[in-house]
Amino acid sequence: MATARDAVQRHLLVVDDDDRIRDLIAQHLARAGFRVTVAPDAASARRLLASIQFDLVVFDIMMPGEDGFSLTRWLRNRAGAPGATPILILTARGLPDDRIEGLGLGADDYLAKPFEPRELLLRIEAILRRAVREPAGAGPISLGGCSFDLARGTLSRGETPVRLTQAETRLLRQLAGAANAAVDRLELSASGADAAGRSVDIQVTRLRRKLESDPANPRYLQTVRGIGYMLTPD
Repeated sequence: MATARDAVQRHLLVVDDDDRIRDLIAQHLARAGFRVTVAPDAASARRLLASIQFDLVVFDIMMPGEDGFSLTRWLRNRAGAPGATPILILTARGLPDDRIEGLGLGADDYLAKPFEPRELLLRIEAILRRAVREPAGAGPISLGGCSFDLARGTLSRGETPVRLTQAETRLLRQLAGAANAAVDRLELSASGADAAGRSVDIQVTRLRRKLESDPANPRYLQTVRGIGYMLTPD
């Protein structure tokens, strides 16, 4: 676990309309060494996000006015580094469909209330480790004869562009952002996908045909049994 000294430069935003829970989260994260800013609603969060680049944001879903799903969509649609800000959704809406919707909108993780403060901290640390491993805007990664530009979301084989669907681009970006680490199938599920992540399996099959010299024995887009998938660049 990160020490306070390790985390002191990390600036987190916590958005929750419940004063008690918001303060509890802020106190716990501050004790862990993070710098914490809080907001009671989406409107306040938008103002802060427009002027400050946070290392990670924690969004509640059920808030007066704009909800956390809409706020997540807005943040992911922002250009450049702000749009890549890691997002953890922390909410009482813990049904599988809610989790799939949040992850499909681009959240990095989803934790249901009530929660254990230690689990919250561990999940935040895991997200931040992935963000450090493949920072937004990193250069192209090599996948055998192919090259994937994470910033542009483009795949090429030599000088020839390889056409990707929007869903394939999003999936490859998620996997590239956590290169050499297994990513949970549910985390990869697009909005509206079934709880088993079958649409992800279909996209992986199609991506392998575009990436791999032998799709039946993949070298770069590997299955991690019981978890999901992992991208292993050269």
